[in-house]
Amino acid sequence: MNGLPARRMLLVHAHPDDESINNGVTMAKYAAEGAHVALVTCTLGEEGEVIPAELAHLAADRDDTLGAHRVGELAAAMAELGVTDHGFLGGPGRFRDSGMMGVAQNRRPGAFWNTDVDDAAPYLVEVIRRIRPQVLVTYDPHGGYGHPDHIQAHRVAMRAAELAAEKAFRRDLGEAHEIAKIYWNRIPRSVVEAGFERLRAKGQESPMPGIAAVEDVPGVVDDDRITAEIGGAQYGAAKAAAMRAHGTQIAVDGPFFALSNDLLQPLFTTEFYELAVGRSGAPAGEREQDLFAGVDA
Repeated sequence: MNGLPARRMLLVHAHPDDESINNGVTMAKYAAEGAHVALVTCTLGEEGEVIPAELAHLAADRDDTLGAHRVGELAAAMAELGVTDHGFLGGPGRFRDSGMMGVAQNRRPGAFWNTDVDDAAPYLVEVIRRIRPQVLVTYDPHGGYGHPDHIQAHRVAMRAAELAAEKAFRRDLGEAHEIAKIYWNRIPRSVVEAGFERLRAKGQESPMPGIAAVEDVPGVVDDDRITAEIGGAQYGAAKAAAMRAHGTQIAVDGPFFALSNDLLQPLFTTEFYELAVGRSGAPAGEREQDLFAGVDA
């Protein structure tokens, strides 16, 4: 296996910062345990809003240099999580951030949303065949909250997983490989509601002007949809540090954080998943505590 560790995980995300918010604990935990943790980010996040006033000039409607800046933020975040294998789909800048759903940027040439899935997927097939992961983590079909790049990342990840397993497809990209388990990022409604209860109890201590709502949290589903949970309070500080590294996008306030809307939401140190492809390694009716449960090395 070319010297790769026995356990190998690939995460596919739309923009820098998505990985730390959704999977920071999971990535830090498995990296610390010696698994090979790889991240592919599909865009540079060029259309993101900028929180610090002194960096406002980076935005797309001004200098349009936010993407390059976020490359550095992502590298710093990965250092906090102990992840050394991270890159951009097709190379940095191959696909541009598409902006929110319905804006003109969706239709821009080169925008990720405006790219045929089968044109983007081979870049990920090459990564899959190189790493040969047993576990893939990405978004659900709605992208968690409907952002076009998140939806497209889901589509590309699922298509690439199919193509990577086809022996006749693009043999120049490496030997075929079938991923044993594919997970979608999720979070149970009861956990989100409890997190907001803690946030409201904090009262006026926070410098942020308001509190987000449960509906603002991506991937919230009924509790019975959750098939796996990865706890790791000992990795909470690494997750918070990784999120803080994405300083143009995230403001961390203790156990809470805010995006550019300045609305606080909980920072979760247990992360949750729905098994979309593969067989659970947990007894019937129980959640997996290990995403590699039941797979062979």
